[in-house]
Amino acid sequence: MLKALLRRKPKPAAPIDTARLPDGRRVYAIGDVHGRRDLLDQLLDQIVADDRARGAADTHIVFLGDLMDRGPDSSGVIDRAIEVSQSLGENAHFLMGNHEEVYLGAASGDEKLVRFFCKIGGRETILSYDITPQDYNELSMEELAARMPALLTRRHVDFVSGFKDRIVMGDYAFVHAGVRPGVPIEDQRPKDLRWIREDFIMDEAPHDKLIVHGHTITDDVEECPNRIGIDTGAYMSGMLTALCLEGGERWYLKTGQ
Repeated sequence: MLKALLRRKPKPAAPIDTARLPDGRRVYAIGDVHGRRDLLDQLLDQIVADDRARGAADTHIVFLGDLMDRGPDSSGVIDRAIEVSQSLGENAHFLMGNHEEVYLGAASGDEKLVRFFCKIGGRETILSYDITPQDYNELSMEELAARMPALLTRRHVDFVSGFKDRIVMGDYAFVHAGVRPGVPIEDQRPKDLRWIREDFIMDEAPHDKLIVHGHTITDDVEECPNRIGIDTGAYMSGMLTALCLEGGERWYLKTGQ
């Protein structure tokens, strides 16, 4: 009880129209890719062209999580993300989404987690590795779980294991799913940052940072006073979205338009 009473309350964030990044910094935040390597390639081409046209800056790219599952080429998406990481170094940021969490659990060979992984789009991820649909269909769940540690390549698993739960820049906090209302950003639980939905989406109170997130699919970008959602359902809509920020400016790049 005393701990709860003494917990600091988050300070309200800057309103959406006055939120800023540090001077000289430019950020491109990419929404949930979900196995669409084709769309990621298109969006990264747009980002490179946009960044070049706007002139020199300290440019960062933030992936909001859920690189894999549902779409046809999760392995290819992770390969491209590794390329971005190698190219940009510390200016490339990758957030741990709920699908990354389950991917890592399935990679351990835990049968229960493999079963859950397959239910949430992991079948498509598995088939983007070295296994045929016929082999997949003929394996029992126990047999599939036994193959997972070797099937999901160590290079990919090690890369995804290094993803972060939050990135804070200026007045913005980048997370995968959202935040627990009333809790300072540095005190948020990983479970909430990766999985929360209704409690965050329905809350209209200001947070200590303006929250940029994916996880909850909307037909287009969703701008609210306390958050910006950019999961536009790329795997089914063909629209992968990037939020672009510099100083107090905000604009968007999208595929399929």
